Amino acid sequence: PELDPAAVDFAVQAIRLLTAELGATPLIGFAGAPFTLASYLIEGGPSRTYARTKAMMHGDPDLWGRLLDRLAGIAATFLQVQVGAGAAAVQVFDSWAGALSVADYRRFVLPASTKVLSAVTSVPRIHFGVGTGELLPAMAEAGPDVLGVDWRIPLSAAAERVPGLPLQGNLDPAILFAPWPVIESEVRRILADAEGLPGHIFNLGHGVPPETDPDVLGRVVDLVHEVSAR
Repeated sequence: PELDPAAVDFAVQAIRLLTAELGATPLIGFAGAPFTLASYLIEGGPSRTYARTKAMMHGDPDLWGRLLDRLAGIAATFLQVQVGAGAAAVQVFDSWAGALSVADYRRFVLPASTKVLSAVTSVPRIHFGVGTGELLPAMAEAGPDVLGVDWRIPLSAAAERVPGLPLQGNLDPAILFAPWPVIESEVRRILADAEGLPGHIFNLGHGVPPETDPDVLGRVVDLVHEVSAR
C-alpha cells in the first residue's frame, strides 16, 4: 500500500525527542532507495547475484516500473514526514545499486531515484550506494546535493567523475577494528584526499558494524573535528 504518514508516527516521535536533545546538532533522516527496497522484496534479503531482481527488471519491465514507482512514492513520503518532524537533512541509501551496470541503472532505476530526491527540496539531500564508483555520474543525475562514496574509490577520483558536487565518505568500516594508529592514519589520509573538494562530509564508506567500539567512533569524530578546524 501507499504509505500513510500516520503509520510511521513512531519515527516522528523519535525525531522530535532527538532534535530536542541535540539542539544545534543536525539530525539526518534516511530512507531506502527504490532499487534496494525492491531487491529486498524480490530476493527476501541480501543477495550475491540479485538474479531474481534482474530477471524481473528485464523480463517484466512494466511490472518493475510500477513496483519502483510505488516504492519511490513510499520513500518520498517517509522522507517528507521526517523533514516535517525536524530532520535537518536526508540520505537515500541505494545500498545494492552497485550490482547494476550503468545502462541498467539509467533505464530501470534512475527515474525512481529522481522521484524520491525531487520530492524533498527544503533540506540538503545525500544519495549513497555501495560499489557504485562506475555509477556516480548517473547517480548524480538523480539530483542530490551531496553524493556518498564507499571506500572502493578515492574521493579525488570520485570528484573527477562528478565535478562540482560535494562528496560524503569514505572510511572502510573494517578499519575501525584496527589499532588506533592505523585508524588515525586512514582518517588523516581521507581528509587530505578531500582537500580542494567543493564540500566534504566525513563518514564511513557504509554502515557502522554492530560490534564497533563506540569509544573508537568518538575518537574518530574528535580527530575529524581537530584536523578540519586547522
